[in-house]
Amino acid sequence: MMSTSVPDPRLKGRAVDRIAFSEQAIADRCRVLGGEITAAYPDGELLVLGLLKGSFIFLADLVREIERPLHVDFLVASSYGNATVSSGTVRLLYDPETSLEGKHLLLVEDIVDSGRTLQHLVTLLQARRPASIAICALLHKRIATELQHRVRFVGFDAPPVFLVGYGLDHAEDFRHVPYVASLAT
Repeated sequence: MMSTSVPDPRLKGRAVDRIAFSEQAIADRCRVLGGEITAAYPDGELLVLGLLKGSFIFLADLVREIERPLHVDFLVASSYGNATVSSGTVRLLYDPETSLEGKHLLLVEDIVDSGRTLQHLVTLLQARRPASIAICALLHKRIATELQHRVRFVGFDAPPVFLVGYGLDHAEDFRHVPYVASLAT
Protein backbone atom coordinates (compact mmCIF):
# COMPACT_ATOMS: atom_id res chain seq x y z
CA MET A 1 0.00 0.00 0.00
CA MET A 2 1.27 3.46 -0.76
CA SER A 3 0.84 6.51 1.49
CA THR A 4 -0.86 9.60 0.25
CA SER A 5 -1.23 13.06 1.73
CA VAL A 6 -3.23 14.56 -1.12
CA PRO A 7 -6.78 15.41 -0.01
CA ASP A 8 -9.52 13.94 -2.18
CA PRO A 9 -12.78 15.96 -2.30
CA ARG A 10 -14.75 12.75 -2.91
CA LEU A 11 -13.97 11.60 0.64
CA LYS A 12 -16.24 14.12 2.46
CA GLY A 13 -13.36 15.63 4.39
CA ARG A 14 -11.91 12.27 5.44
CA ALA A 15 -8.28 11.62 4.70
CA VAL A 16 -6.86 8.56 2.99
CA ASP A 17 -4.46 6.64 5.17
CA ARG A 18 -3.10 4.59 2.29
CA ILE A 19 -4.05 3.74 -1.28
CA ALA A 20 -4.08 -0.04 -1.45
CA PHE A 21 -4.78 -0.37 -5.20
CA SER A 22 -4.60 2.47 -7.71
CA GLU A 23 -6.95 3.07 -10.63
CA GLN A 24 -4.30 1.79 -13.05
CA ALA A 25 -3.53 -1.33 -11.02
CA ILE A 26 -7.25 -2.17 -10.90
CA ALA A 27 -7.70 -1.60 -14.66
CA ASP A 28 -4.69 -3.78 -15.43
CA ARG A 29 -5.94 -6.56 -13.16
CA CYS A 30 -9.47 -6.45 -14.68
CA ARG A 31 -7.91 -6.97 -18.10
CA VAL A 32 -5.99 -10.03 -16.89
CA LEU A 33 -9.02 -11.48 -15.07
CA GLY A 34 -11.18 -10.96 -18.16
CA GLY A 35 -8.69 -12.99 -20.18
CA GLU A 36 -8.61 -15.76 -17.57
CA ILE A 37 -12.41 -15.93 -17.46
CA THR A 38 -12.66 -15.95 -21.25
CA ALA A 39 -10.26 -18.91 -21.39
CA ALA A 40 -12.06 -20.75 -18.56
CA TYR A 41 -15.43 -20.68 -20.35
CA PRO A 42 -14.90 -21.55 -24.02
CA ASP A 43 -18.53 -22.64 -24.49
CA GLY A 44 -21.90 -22.88 -22.76
CA GLU A 45 -24.07 -20.13 -21.35
CA LEU A 46 -22.23 -17.84 -18.96
CA LEU A 47 -24.25 -15.81 -16.45
CA VAL A 48 -22.28 -13.24 -14.48
CA LEU A 49 -24.05 -12.55 -11.18
CA GLY A 50 -22.94 -9.40 -9.40
CA LEU A 51 -23.40 -9.21 -5.67
CA LEU A 52 -24.76 -5.71 -5.10
CA LYS A 53 -23.99 -3.14 -4.16
CA GLY A 54 -20.25 -3.48 -3.74
CA SER A 55 -19.45 -5.33 -6.96
CA PHE A 56 -21.16 -3.04 -9.46
CA ILE A 57 -18.12 -1.02 -10.55
CA PHE A 58 -15.83 -4.05 -10.64
CA LEU A 59 -18.45 -6.09 -12.51
CA ALA A 60 -18.92 -3.36 -15.14
CA ASP A 61 -15.19 -3.14 -15.81
CA LEU A 62 -14.73 -6.92 -15.69
CA VAL A 63 -17.48 -7.90 -18.16
CA ARG A 64 -16.07 -5.47 -20.72
CA GLU A 65 -12.85 -7.48 -20.59
CA ILE A 66 -14.52 -10.89 -21.07
CA GLU A 67 -14.38 -11.70 -24.78
CA ARG A 68 -17.31 -14.12 -25.16
CA PRO A 69 -21.10 -13.93 -25.02
CA LEU A 70 -22.53 -13.60 -21.52
CA HIS A 71 -25.53 -12.40 -19.57
CA VAL A 72 -25.51 -10.25 -16.43
CA ASP A 73 -27.85 -10.27 -13.46
CA PHE A 74 -27.56 -9.29 -9.82
CA LEU A 75 -28.11 -10.53 -6.28
CA VAL A 76 -28.57 -8.29 -3.27
CA ALA A 77 -27.58 -9.72 0.07
CA SER A 78 -26.86 -7.86 3.27
CA SER A 79 -24.65 -8.80 6.19
CA TYR A 80 -22.98 -5.49 7.14
CA GLY A 81 -25.61 -2.76 7.54
CA ASN A 82 -23.76 0.31 8.81
CA ALA A 83 -21.03 -1.68 10.57
CA THR A 84 -17.44 -2.29 9.47
CA VAL A 85 -17.62 -6.03 10.25
CA SER A 86 -20.13 -8.62 9.06
CA SER A 87 -23.00 -9.35 11.43
CA GLY A 88 -23.00 -13.00 10.37
CA THR A 89 -26.67 -12.82 9.40
CA VAL A 90 -27.20 -12.89 5.64
CA ARG A 91 -30.43 -11.52 4.18
CA LEU A 92 -31.24 -11.95 0.47
CA LEU A 93 -32.92 -8.73 -0.61
CA TYR A 94 -33.06 -9.33 -4.39
CA ASP A 95 -33.05 -12.67 -6.17
CA PRO A 96 -32.27 -12.91 -9.91
CA GLU A 97 -35.24 -13.58 -12.14
CA THR A 98 -33.06 -15.36 -14.71
CA SER A 99 -33.22 -19.17 -14.82
CA LEU A 100 -29.92 -20.57 -13.55
CA GLU A 101 -30.36 -24.20 -14.55
CA GLY A 102 -27.63 -25.51 -16.86
CA LYS A 103 -25.72 -22.22 -16.97
CA HIS A 104 -22.19 -21.50 -15.86
CA LEU A 105 -22.51 -19.00 -13.00
CA LEU A 106 -19.77 -16.54 -12.21
CA LEU A 107 -20.56 -14.91 -8.87
CA VAL A 108 -18.77 -11.54 -8.69
CA GLU A 109 -18.01 -10.09 -5.25
CA ASP A 110 -16.18 -6.95 -4.20
CA ILE A 111 -14.35 -8.43 -1.21
CA VAL A 112 -14.18 -11.82 0.47
CA ASP A 113 -13.95 -11.35 4.20
CA SER A 114 -15.54 -13.91 6.53
CA GLY A 115 -17.03 -15.90 3.65
CA ARG A 116 -20.45 -16.17 5.34
CA THR A 117 -22.35 -14.29 2.66
CA LEU A 118 -20.75 -16.19 -0.19
CA GLN A 119 -21.24 -19.57 1.49
CA HIS A 120 -24.93 -18.81 1.95
CA LEU A 121 -25.30 -17.70 -1.66
CA VAL A 122 -23.39 -20.65 -3.17
CA THR A 123 -25.62 -23.06 -1.23
CA LEU A 124 -28.72 -21.24 -2.47
CA LEU A 125 -27.51 -21.15 -6.07
CA GLN A 126 -26.41 -24.81 -6.17
CA ALA A 127 -30.01 -25.83 -5.48
CA ARG A 128 -30.98 -24.22 -8.80
CA ARG A 129 -28.89 -26.75 -10.75
CA PRO A 130 -26.39 -24.59 -12.66
CA ALA A 131 -23.75 -26.32 -14.83
CA SER A 132 -21.06 -24.78 -12.59
CA ILE A 133 -20.48 -22.04 -10.03
CA ALA A 134 -17.28 -20.02 -9.73
CA ILE A 135 -16.48 -17.02 -7.57
CA CYS A 136 -14.59 -13.96 -8.76
CA ALA A 137 -13.58 -11.36 -6.17
CA LEU A 138 -11.80 -8.07 -6.60
CA LEU A 139 -10.27 -8.47 -3.14
CA HIS A 140 -9.65 -11.50 -0.94
CA LYS A 141 -8.59 -11.11 2.70
CA ARG A 142 -7.70 -14.83 2.95
CA ILE A 143 -9.47 -15.16 6.30
CA ALA A 144 -12.67 -16.82 5.04
CA THR A 145 -12.93 -19.75 7.44
CA GLU A 146 -16.58 -20.45 6.61
CA LEU A 147 -16.33 -20.51 2.81
CA GLN A 148 -16.19 -24.07 1.51
CA HIS A 149 -16.21 -23.04 -2.18
CA ARG A 150 -12.83 -21.75 -3.36
CA VAL A 151 -12.56 -18.28 -4.91
CA ARG A 152 -11.40 -19.14 -8.44
CA PHE A 153 -10.60 -15.66 -9.76
CA VAL A 154 -8.97 -13.09 -7.43
CA GLY A 155 -8.03 -9.54 -8.29
CA PHE A 156 -5.83 -8.82 -5.29
CA ASP A 157 -5.04 -10.15 -1.85
CA ALA A 158 -6.40 -7.50 0.51
CA PRO A 159 -4.55 -6.13 3.51
CA PRO A 160 -6.20 -6.74 6.91
CA VAL A 161 -7.75 -3.26 7.14
CA PHE A 162 -11.17 -1.80 6.32
CA LEU A 163 -11.12 -0.61 2.71
CA VAL A 164 -13.30 1.77 0.70
CA GLY A 165 -13.54 2.88 -2.92
CA TYR A 166 -14.17 1.24 -6.29
CA GLY A 167 -17.56 0.01 -5.06
CA LEU A 168 -16.58 -0.70 -1.46
CA ASP A 169 -18.33 1.53 1.04
CA HIS A 170 -18.68 2.56 4.63
CA ALA A 171 -22.35 3.30 5.42
CA GLU A 172 -22.95 3.87 1.67
CA ASP A 173 -20.17 6.47 1.34
CA PHE A 174 -17.03 6.28 -0.83
CA ARG A 175 -18.22 3.75 -3.48
CA HIS A 176 -17.48 6.23 -6.28
CA VAL A 177 -13.80 6.71 -5.40
CA PRO A 178 -11.85 5.20 -8.34
CA TYR A 179 -9.16 3.47 -6.23
CA VAL A 180 -9.19 1.25 -3.15
CA ALA A 181 -7.93 2.82 0.06
CA SER A 182 -8.01 2.71 3.82
CA LEU A 183 -9.30 5.83 5.58
CA ALA A 184 -7.29 7.68 8.20
CA THR A 185 -8.77 7.37 11.67
